[in-house]
Amino acid sequence: MAVEPPRERLADEGVILGHPSARVETAPLRLGSGARLRSGTVIYAGSVIGDGFQTGHNVVVREENRIGDDVSVWSNSIVDYGCVIGNRVKIHSNCYVAQFTELEDDVFLAPGVTIANDLFPGNPQSARAMAGPRICAGAQVGAGTVILPYLTIGAGAIVGAGSVVTRDVPPRMIAYGSPARPARPVDDTEDVSARVRAERERRFSVRGIRLPRSSTGH
Repeated sequence: MAVEPPRERLADEGVILGHPSARVETAPLRLGSGARLRSGTVIYAGSVIGDGFQTGHNVVVREENRIGDDVSVWSNSIVDYGCVIGNRVKIHSNCYVAQFTELEDDVFLAPGVTIANDLFPGNPQSARAMAGPRICAGAQVGAGTVILPYLTIGAGAIVGAGSVVTRDVPPRMIAYGSPARPARPVDDTEDVSARVRAERERRFSVRGIRLPRSSTGH
């Protein structure tokens, strides 16, 4: 069976790999092939990262993380220590992923998502029990959402922009609000293709651009 050769890593100037942790002694950083790391990226020692990892600018990935293949973390986002991140996860810009968070395969975090892991900040007992949420496979979290510790966002769920998630979200449910509440199943969502098409045509017509009828791109 043919074996695909390892993909070359590409890192801009100003990328730091294997930054030492002041918290614990760690093993060396393990970074797979095909990485694309942009300037300002800092990846600490002690993490294990799969193939095809990509970062935007000024990304920090702390120690003791386990990260799968084809994961992207975009500009100004932080993945704190002790997280488990699956394959094909996309973390957009200006996100904070707190310690001990679990993101399963194909999770998407929109810009500005903040994940917490400490129920009672400043309380020593709470600090010893820190744990981020578990966001299950294929879930999508809207821009500016805050997710509190311990809870679970089910597989395939969608959390609306600007929500504050304080309780579990069932699988394949749409939830939104502050606090976020399940509203309806994802499968009950209207077919948005016609709506998207109409909105695109409206916006482009203002600029004098006519879209081809077969256009479906974003």
